[in-house]
Amino acid sequence: MAASEMRALQRVDLDHAEALRLLGSVSLGRIVFTRQALPTVRPVNHVLDNGDIVIRTHEAASLTSHAQPADSMGVVVAYEADAIDPDTHLGWSVVVTGYAQLVTDPLELERIGALLNPLAPMEPADRAVRIRPELVAGVILVDTEGTERPADG
Repeated sequence: MAASEMRALQRVDLDHAEALRLLGSVSLGRIVFTRQALPTVRPVNHVLDNGDIVIRTHEAASLTSHAQPADSMGVVVAYEADAIDPDTHLGWSVVVTGYAQLVTDPLELERIGALLNPLAPMEPADRAVRIRPELVAGVILVDTEGTERPADG
């Protein structure tokens, strides 16, 4: 779409429930965590599980070494997912900030393994990280006339 054909967009803030619903409608996102005192971003796939975001990882992954066991508060991370059309620029984006905890219970790991395949199947994704949302911010971009809303993920 050429710049002269671009429609004017309006940004609409989403409430907590709608933001999590949209996040749950897609399977890919980006996790942001600290590595060597600098922000690090990794693409991962996820599933929503009782309001938490769960990702699978492997023992050698940077995030695995930073996430804390489930009996501690965890490490602060951000998680972002979106569905924005590259042509119309209509879509949505959700950012969740919360505490990431390493899942250590064998039965829970087995259950999560049945829900979620690893993003890169060649890696042994034998670990899981649960992110408990503390802050949820979401926006949806619609045309200013309100005649066209983006589809879910």
